[in-house]
Amino acid sequence: MNVSNSTLSLTVADVDASREFLCTHLGYEVAMADDGFATLTREDAAVDIVLLRKGTEVLPAEQRNREAGGLILALTVANLDAEEARLRAAGAPITMPLREEPWGERLFQMTDPNGVVVQLVEWAVPDRPADPDEDTAPHVITPTAESVTVSPNATMTGLAAPSRGSAELSTWTVAMEAGATGPEHSITREQVWTVTEGALEVTCDGHTHKVLAGQSLILPPGLVRRIHAPERAEAHVAMRSDGVASVPGTEGTREVPWAR
Repeated sequence: MNVSNSTLSLTVADVDASREFLCTHLGYEVAMADDGFATLTREDAAVDIVLLRKGTEVLPAEQRNREAGGLILALTVANLDAEEARLRAAGAPITMPLREEPWGERLFQMTDPNGVVVQLVEWAVPDRPADPDEDTAPHVITPTAESVTVSPNATMTGLAAPSRGSAELSTWTVAMEAGATGPEHSITREQVWTVTEGALEVTCDGHTHKVLAGQSLILPPGLVRRIHAPERAEAHVAMRSDGVASVPGTEGTREVPWAR
């Protein structure tokens, strides 16, 4: 058996209420909709959702009046603390506060207007016993073509990262051509930018800071920034490896691929 996609069908009393909840708080988008029916999807690995109004004749007679109950829609996410803070600030109905289970599962729950429970989950990284042959041995990292990510505004070359042997930190280089400007965004972890060539202009809260070659800029977590290269520039960046990005005006967070 080869499964190409997964869909969860939920029978609810008010399709519009659940659709609004899932789109507003969890970043789902409407793929198809009609009276008493909606199909929701996301671009990532989250399961697609079909919402059907209770009593609809599309369902077999014995199922038409059964509403979704005793069911938990569980979504595994990165940086659970940031997601919980975002949803709480947005007024989402958090019905079970964030907690950590003894087996390493971290989670909190929300309940939508139809009683559907949505659980966001993150798995804690277990502490591993010290391995002298692994933890005390140095790692020499040589960038390869697979370490390079090219965007419209910059080229990132991944250096240290968990996928390349580091345990806690990620480092990478950024190269930007003269006149290039990156998108406005924030990162959930502190970053240190050290300019090694040229200069960068970093705008935060309406103030622009110019960082010259040989200087370093510390960016606190959650600070919205935009980075511009008035001339060709290169920089070295360091942060904790679990940092993720957010873009103002959009839902959810995005991984930093070159830091993973």
